Amino acid sequence: MTVNAARIDGPGYSILEDASLAGRNTLRVDARAALLVDVRDAAALPEALAFPWIRNAPLLVVGEGSNLLLTRDFPGVVLAPSMRGIAAIDDDGEHGIVRAQAGESWNDLVLWTLGRGYAGLENLVLIPGAVGAAPIQNIGAYGVELAEFVHAVDAYDRMNGIPVRFANADCAFGYRDSRFKREPDRYVVTALELRLPRRRALRLDYAGVREELASMGVAEPTPSLVAEAVSRLRRRKLPDPAAIGNAGSFFKNPIVSNAQADALASEHAGLPRWPAGDATKLSAAWLIEQSGLKGARDGDAGISERHALVLVNHGRATGADLWAFAQRVQLEVRERFGVALEAEPRVV
Repeated sequence: MTVNAARIDGPGYSILEDASLAGRNTLRVDARAALLVDVRDAAALPEALAFPWIRNAPLLVVGEGSNLLLTRDFPGVVLAPSMRGIAAIDDDGEHGIVRAQAGESWNDLVLWTLGRGYAGLENLVLIPGAVGAAPIQNIGAYGVELAEFVHAVDAYDRMNGIPVRFANADCAFGYRDSRFKREPDRYVVTALELRLPRRRALRLDYAGVREELASMGVAEPTPSLVAEAVSRLRRRKLPDPAAIGNAGSFFKNPIVSNAQADALASEHAGLPRWPAGDATKLSAAWLIEQSGLKGARDGDAGISERHALVLVNHGRATGADLWAFAQRVQLEVRERFGVALEAEPRVV
């Protein structure tokens, strides 16, 4: 181990004091952490987290920061799992078990699986973020959720100081939810295992996928061609975090009672809605756009002109500025439609 005044380098980890987080969140909020712990090896977690001034401090786990809004400097420890590696650890010819370390790029994992003939993740292509964040959020897009494919999640249990492994049923997955999201201070996801089929019925009837394939001249789609269609849709509809600070979809699609959905539909023609068990899911983007907020801004905080779900930083908005604008969106939608919008990213 090497130590200087502001940095410690240990086997498989490093600790930096008073670290900038501007490059570790896609909303480009210029916040700082009292301590930043980068972990390159899951086996190093017990040692890295054993320091008294880390063990007893508030902890925030950050991957690529694509699902995070920092409203202030973080006074505790920011932990960045940066473990790498992807491998197929089992394959019976019909399904394979693919294991990816938490620090891998989610999109790189999707492309890796497609390149090796696995299906299932094609609708989840181009979602920004790290693999470790995917089960926390139970990411989903274009009619597919990650929970359909999770075989197991490996994590470190801070409460008991031990590595733990969760089967799919133990992860308590819900809509953009999981046990890891509900206990953010307890578990650090270290690896994800997915059970992926070689052949699977493609999901094409969501948000223009079939139409995009037709525009590409595709008559017989494959998983890779569906991924290309979804990529084109995402690039066209969603602003690139490399070009303007954003965290993708900022608001969840709200789920309301069937009676409330029927009442809203009778008052507002064209209200998009979908069955959600015994309730109804509404389009948050439609509600925001109908409230006149698409493209709106206060200073450098605003809603994208390209997609009403996307909160953007036009330059120098602080985290507090962005959160205040998000709360304005929530208030105006609630006043117009009586529907509460919930933020999808973690707000710190």
